[in-house]
Amino acid sequence: MSETAISVVSSKALATLFGACDQHVRRIRDALGVSVCTHDGQIHIRGEAQAVAHATEVLEQLQAYVHLHDELAVDDVTRVLEGVRSGVPAAAASPPVDVFKPGRLIRPRTPGQARYLEAIGRYDIVLCHGPAGTGKTYLAVAMAVAALKAERVHKIVLVRPAVEAGESLGYLPGDLQAKLNPYLRPLMDALREMMDFDLVKRYTEEDLIEVIPLAYMRGRTLNEAFIILDEAQNTTVAQMKMFLTRMGTGSKIVVSGDTTQIDLPPHAKSGLVDALDRLHGIEGIAAVTLTVADIVRHRLVQDIVDAYEEDGPRKRQRLAQQRD
Repeated sequence: MSETAISVVSSKALATLFGACDQHVRRIRDALGVSVCTHDGQIHIRGEAQAVAHATEVLEQLQAYVHLHDELAVDDVTRVLEGVRSGVPAAAASPPVDVFKPGRLIRPRTPGQARYLEAIGRYDIVLCHGPAGTGKTYLAVAMAVAALKAERVHKIVLVRPAVEAGESLGYLPGDLQAKLNPYLRPLMDALREMMDFDLVKRYTEEDLIEVIPLAYMRGRTLNEAFIILDEAQNTTVAQMKMFLTRMGTGSKIVVSGDTTQIDLPPHAKSGLVDALDRLHGIEGIAAVTLTVADIVRHRLVQDIVDAYEEDGPRKRQRLAQQRD
């Protein structure tokens, strides 16, 4: 048996770290088979040597997270636990993204998300690809809102291709705006989490925020703008070239998409896949890959993505392990 101790920063931090009715520390005890208690201003951990080492690392990471964010959710505990057991490093202590809503700060919750935010801050063009739930769009919108608030840009332009699962706009009911609204809704949902509804409406009316389908970008040059292309896997190579060349002086572009969910016709090459290969190595352009480890939606989303990504060899290996 082994035992170690961690110094407690404050009683308030300790309460957040342990969680309501000690739910967080119970999760750690059950997962690692250790005992955890507090005594004389310290957290004492006792159990098998490796389990104690893992529990110590988990609690130290969580204590640092609480110090930075003043909160701790069950999903955060689960994520850190899984990261420590699999050897994945903790998320970087990135500064929060300051958006318009009072008290609303957006923070990366995984190392991949931290790298993504850092890339957006450093580079003029960022290409990001990864599975659903990794925060590709949400974090890009947060950085755009923060840039507008700080007056580093004068306009936000949110763009999406009007392609979904092979369906045609002509089959949808209503006028053109009604047909386009479902495609643009995810971008508006992200905006409204970071800005009051009235402010979004006013900025949209004043053309400080523009949410448009990709086809409407042709022929434009956008200066001092933060431009986000969402669902970029559904652009063609020609559309991606058209989009990227709309960039004017003082502007920043973020392109995001999931290359496993391409809804283009079989003969058409994805503009995102092509851009990731074609633009590799160009100074001022960064490519960021997010993985299932960066999924921050409901915990089942990660399991679902894993299940759909299982190819033949992986599935056969898992079944063989289950039989053994």
